[in-house]
Amino acid sequence: MRHFPAFLELSGRIALVLGSGEVAERKAEPLRRAGAAIRHAALFAPELLDGIALAIGADAPEAELRALSTAAQARGIPVNIVDRPELCSFIMPAIVDRDPVTIAIATGGAAPVLARMLRQRVEAVLPPGLGRLAALAHRFKDAVRRALPDLAARRRFLDRVLAGPVADLAHAGRMREAEAAFGRALAGSDATPPGMVHLVGAGPGAADLLTLRALRLLGEADVIVHDRLVPEAVLDMARRDAERIFVGKARANHCLPQEEINALLVRLARQGRRVVRLKGGDPFVFGRGGEEAAALAEAGIAHEVVPGITAALACAADAGIPLTHRDASRAVTFVTGHTREGRLDLDFAALARTGHTLAVYMGLTTLPALEEGLVAAGLDPSTPAAIIERGGTPGMRSLCGTLGSIVAEAPAWSSGGPALVLVGEVVAMGRTPHAFSAACAT
Repeated sequence: MRHFPAFLELSGRIALVLGSGEVAERKAEPLRRAGAAIRHAALFAPELLDGIALAIGADAPEAELRALSTAAQARGIPVNIVDRPELCSFIMPAIVDRDPVTIAIATGGAAPVLARMLRQRVEAVLPPGLGRLAALAHRFKDAVRRALPDLAARRRFLDRVLAGPVADLAHAGRMREAEAAFGRALAGSDATPPGMVHLVGAGPGAADLLTLRALRLLGEADVIVHDRLVPEAVLDMARRDAERIFVGKARANHCLPQEEINALLVRLARQGRRVVRLKGGDPFVFGRGGEEAAALAEAGIAHEVVPGITAALACAADAGIPLTHRDASRAVTFVTGHTREGRLDLDFAALARTGHTLAVYMGLTTLPALEEGLVAAGLDPSTPAAIIERGGTPGMRSLCGTLGSIVAEAPAWSSGGPALVLVGEVVAMGRTPHAFSAACAT
């Protein structure tokens, strides 16, 4: 270890920043956030070192930077000359700030860009609410010491509490519930503390379209309850020892009825487990996440919803079709093509209006009925339309044309993958050489 890492108390103290450019100002900002008063100077003078805690040099002439380095080190004042490790007595690290949690990353001046890259990776896996959890632990610090004077017992307790439902609640910003859960755990109840359920959107299928929160939760979950639309590449992001429970559904073929899925989530949470209910797309867009959230709330189970990229967004992006365009559409309507009692339960009069985009989920098998209803309500069958199959994945393919033409061609064209139907003038707006036409050539 070439440099010893340390954290300085700068609140109310003075930091000297020598230089007057963009880099100097950028280096001054984290010092301000740490509570330091900034003393700016364009040129060095020995008296500038009086009463300061540290000094930074950047955007100043070479002679001035060398004078600052020599004088500061002679007086035992920490000094950093940006990008000049031979003139430094300390390194300015890349910082991950989750106040009061602070993580500093440095490469000893050898590769600052690498330090920034590592910071970005750390940022991606650490929850934004980590500081809230640290603050919660601080509030209970004295109470924990009184209740658990034995150091080993105290460590075991904190290991359990700071990685369980209390942490989940704090990360979700539900601090009142987190504090109550912490207090109950400290009281030493013999009952198994309830777990927490996260209703997580897995997006359209590509693993790199997961949100950072979804990725973190997959790495922390004890059990993953997932649908058939969640691919192995996404499931592989989970903890290796996490239990997987498949509850997939296909049209008219449910592996597990919704009521039993609801009961399963409640049962798993009551066992004290951290549950991720993983759904393709977004949990609240035709994903029945609302029903599951209501069942969990009724059972008193803590839960949160983590949105995912829904099919309409992924399919439109892949096909180069803007869902809205100021010259063609100022609204988007999401509808399901599933039938209710053998018929499409849709307000065709409202859906047939011009100037908006219609996105139909799970609509391939009822596409003829959709066309019939829209045309009967006044929509021109020559309205631009497209079918995008497996949108958001490497296997995406599109069929483009008019509402009438895609209805005629869909049976022979479809390969049976999940598909979305888009109807509206925006479909034609998306026909560009670099996006739409290329996508629709498959």
